[in-house]
Amino acid sequence: MLRSVEERGIRFIRLWFTDVLGQLKSIAIVPGELENAFEEGLSFDGSSIDGFSRIQESDTLLRPDPNTFELLPWRGDDAPVARMFCDVANLDGSPFEGDPRHVLRRNLDKAREKGFSFYVGPDMEFFYFPTENGRPVPTPMDSGGYFDLTTTDVATDLRKKTILALEAMGIPVRYSHHEDSPSQYEIDLRYTDALTMADNVMTFKLVVKEVALERGAFASFMPKPLAGVQGSGMHTHFSLFEGDSNAFYDSDDPTHLSAIGKGFIAGLLHHAREITAVTNQWVNSYKRLVVGFEAPVYVAWARNNRSALVRVPGAKKGKEESTRVEFRSPDPACNPYLAFAVVLGAGLKGIEKGYPLPDELTSNLYEMTPAERLAEGIEALPSSLEEAITCLERSELVPDVLGEHVFEWFIRNKRAEWEAYKTQVTPFEIDRYLPML
Repeated sequence: MLRSVEERGIRFIRLWFTDVLGQLKSIAIVPGELENAFEEGLSFDGSSIDGFSRIQESDTLLRPDPNTFELLPWRGDDAPVARMFCDVANLDGSPFEGDPRHVLRRNLDKAREKGFSFYVGPDMEFFYFPTENGRPVPTPMDSGGYFDLTTTDVATDLRKKTILALEAMGIPVRYSHHEDSPSQYEIDLRYTDALTMADNVMTFKLVVKEVALERGAFASFMPKPLAGVQGSGMHTHFSLFEGDSNAFYDSDDPTHLSAIGKGFIAGLLHHAREITAVTNQWVNSYKRLVVGFEAPVYVAWARNNRSALVRVPGAKKGKEESTRVEFRSPDPACNPYLAFAVVLGAGLKGIEKGYPLPDELTSNLYEMTPAERLAEGIEALPSSLEEAITCLERSELVPDVLGEHVFEWFIRNKRAEWEAYKTQVTPFEIDRYLPML
């Protein structure tokens, strides 16, 4: 890799990492500092990063992961720039507990001890908006709908250039299309191991934004930027493998689901409410999780039923061994390292404890009455960030998955966000109440 830097004339290497909220951070070094960064790490002030160190114990180290070395294609050929993701360490070299990448890696190690590898494939939804004076304007750029390919689909060129940039960075794409809402799009990433995918999701969001910015547009992963239309989800497909074998597949089962697959689903359903604050971490996330806009609201599973929180997609004929589980509640604004970790933790707990799998729900959950859902024992996901944080605080699973450092900081931060939100007077209230009260 050091030879490659010299041969390609790379001028800068950006060292990437994320804070606890999933915001991408970066430090740029010149090639002459790279070898030292590998040998000793690069020290920085962790107290300046959300969820990292306290001021009295602020120094931490960045340790670059050479497996993540890639050129940034949008930076041009005049002064090539590369990037690497980093693990964050304490000064003594031990993993830093506040590092989201470490949180996921630690849970993947637990799965590996049980003989499992964890694979992930997300469907990334987002909106494009025009800009005015450098700021996004929340007005759709087209009036297209699901799968539309018409003159209204003005972002086709943006999507094409985005996919080319992603593939140049070693991130394979399955397909892309216009989503249901005006100016909304989806790009699906080809599945890979969870740690690589979390890195890919962080890269994906930056690539989408960079390509849009180059062309005077703005890309947003806000879960619900427009009222009255569907929000953006990150429906994510998960599977466990034992060696080269899909641990979710059982040829003798009518659903092709193994006992491990059923236990994983049962764990997701059992712990769904308490992990929602992590998979849907913003006040705005709960504007998406409402009835009427195809987002999951109720805790249930099914095969061919998109109103369920957990879905088992039907496999193509001859491809039954591709059995997987789709978790439909996460949104693309979550921290993927933490979100994948809590999903894995919930699923493994269901397998370990032998949680029974509830009956499959074949009815449209949105059309069932409250009494019918009560009779079936179907709970709802939290309807606000406040409710989600309360469920999180009561969890025994999530502190173990995230670690006490991240768990406690996350709750403090989200409580502060909710308190700030509660004090706001929104345009809805002004328009509805000011004239009449």
